[in-house]
Amino acid sequence: MQTFLIIALVILCILVVVSLVRGIVAFLKTTKIDLENGTSENLIEMQTMQNKMMFNRIKYQGLAVLVVAIILAFAR
Repeated sequence: MQTFLIIALVILCILVVVSLVRGIVAFLKTTKIDLENGTSENLIEMQTMQNKMMFNRIKYQGLAVLVVAIILAFAR
């Protein structure tokens, strides 16, 4: 059981990092669009992507904290 929880924790940590990187990339694209031409062609799409990635990151972090709490509860 503990092995399964550790594997789940590692997967959740990887998902947190992937969501963070995708959110940062979307932010940089938004900033680049704003600086280059000042138009909002893909601006709303990029902002939606940023919000989606932030929500995913928070969700995965919460699940990772839950898994750590379960691991600590079983360790006692």
